[in-house]
Amino acid sequence: MSEKNPVKTVADKIVDVMHAGPAEGPEEGIPGKPAPLSPQLVEPTTPVEPLPPKADQDGPETVSPTGQPTGAEQARMAQSGAYLTTAQGVRMPDTDHSLKAGPRGPVLLQDHHLREKIMHFDHERIPERVVHARGTAAHGVFQSYGTGQTVTKAAFLAPDVETPVFVRFSTVLGSRGSADTVRDTRGFATKFYTEEGVFDLVGNNIPVFFIQDAIKFPDIIHAAKPHPDREIPQAQSAHDTFWDFVSLHTEATHHTLWNMSDRGIPRSYRMMEGFGVHTFRLVNAEGVTTLVKWHWKPKLGVHSLVWEEAQILAGVDPDFHRRDLYDAIESGAFPQWELGIQTFPDTDDQMFEGIDLLDATKIVPEELAPVKPVGLLTLNANPSNFFAEVEQVAFHTGHLVPGIDATDDPLLAGRMFSYLDTQLTRLGGPNFPQIPINRTHAPVNDMLRDGFHQTAVHRGVAPYKPNSLDGGCPFFAGADTGAFIEVPVEVPAGRKVREAPASYDDPPPVRPVDARRFHLHRRHPGGDGQPDGQAGDGVRMFASQALVVQQLDDHGAPRGSMAELPPSPTHRPSASGAPAPRPGPRCRRRFFRRRRQEHRPARPARWYRAPATARLQPPRRRT
Repeated sequence: MSEKNPVKTVADKIVDVMHAGPAEGPEEGIPGKPAPLSPQLVEPTTPVEPLPPKADQDGPETVSPTGQPTGAEQARMAQSGAYLTTAQGVRMPDTDHSLKAGPRGPVLLQDHHLREKIMHFDHERIPERVVHARGTAAHGVFQSYGTGQTVTKAAFLAPDVETPVFVRFSTVLGSRGSADTVRDTRGFATKFYTEEGVFDLVGNNIPVFFIQDAIKFPDIIHAAKPHPDREIPQAQSAHDTFWDFVSLHTEATHHTLWNMSDRGIPRSYRMMEGFGVHTFRLVNAEGVTTLVKWHWKPKLGVHSLVWEEAQILAGVDPDFHRRDLYDAIESGAFPQWELGIQTFPDTDDQMFEGIDLLDATKIVPEELAPVKPVGLLTLNANPSNFFAEVEQVAFHTGHLVPGIDATDDPLLAGRMFSYLDTQLTRLGGPNFPQIPINRTHAPVNDMLRDGFHQTAVHRGVAPYKPNSLDGGCPFFAGADTGAFIEVPVEVPAGRKVREAPASYDDPPPVRPVDARRFHLHRRHPGGDGQPDGQAGDGVRMFASQALVVQQLDDHGAPRGSMAELPPSPTHRPSASGAPAPRPGPRCRRRFFRRRRQEHRPARPARWYRAPATARLQPPRRRT
């Protein structure tokens, strides 16, 4: 073969590269690099210790199961040693072949390495969350401005206090393997590791919820999850069972409008607002109480995708939101949010400007109660192990600290019960607070003992009170020593009933019978033929409230409560009761832009609003 043979020349170059040491590859400095060093093209054979994490990665603080700082490096919690071992630390010469009676003989029962390896693999998966299964998270720090000190004695909101945090973003309906850019509500949960204990602010990117009472939570989730007969559509909030529920359940209308607006498909987790949804009660050092709603305001502003972009991204990169967050942090573009509060007087009726503050389906317009910034959140480190941190983190609305208390919101009351209950199966028992990512940074002396996965080694003989054998320890704390003391709110006398207060009522923006007709006529012969799971169905359902959706899209928040919004000028009925005209050109472009992609575009449905005899007319095909 000639020395100038181009094939041989290329082959020689490949051999030279393969035998060269590690070199700076083209991925250096580009986010998403899988390891801190560029790998060789041949398998390394020289034993080395485990590589350190990448510069952008961090892990849980090294505290003991009882909240004591250990002073140990985070590497102490990771794998160690240069050689392969069993779980018991016994070094192994091979892990590619089972122990057999001869090369072609049967596998021997005494192969303990095979048994251990397969057993652990068979149990690596844990039950995914019933809701919020698909998510991602990051480490960060919260810097308090001190402006919240006038309304709460919570130590982490004192001036210039820095608190480590772990923040998890998620979709609600999809499974762990679903796409990021689906139309859905997003979770925005923050774990504050304060010096007084863990405070979890477990919210969403939408300020209201579908229901007012937690007893209906299984119903809305069953309706919104994939159909039980075929397990489709996956991670979609707009399909038959969903529309069936919300068309009969008008208290879901407000959340549905937000969900079907641009807020349902955010551009990035970094460009997404967060809300505590519920009303909480703050207590200051003087014992004065204030009702508040929590808000997260992104420094990058609020941005969303359009429907076509979301669909394309779900196919091209189902991990788009995860990748966007991780790459931004690795690049040093740390996302930031300001934490703010809306404050309201703590009156006996817990109302503000005619709005029931205990109703999770209503907002308080920021024009009536401005959001006051109290601190800055910065996410500055990615997880070093997704399962250990993102999957095992356990949030709970009942994780409160002195100065922050719950209210009588019935939806919040159900969450206070459910969040603990769900961890028992998912994390294998009651000791999930001892998992490193869940460990508090405050001392723990709880008298809780034993149970699955107990990792603390408790001392003493008297985990009960009163006792004298352990010197009386633990002792009760008082208000002057940082105890969490519930606010002694007076509970009005009443009967045991299964009812909602009259203040929970709200004039529906679309009469229930009209919404129901829409659901029943969606599959009318000659109808629009829209596939399930797309936003157009929901927008047409509430077409008579186009102004609300337009305000959500244009300004990020409605200008008033649902009851206060004026009817859209393009939908005002005539004095004769004639049908209301269709939305104007701008609304049609916004609502039906995806019709351009269809082979047989359809006209929007016609709506009648005022007359009792109003009926939905099926949409007509263009000829």
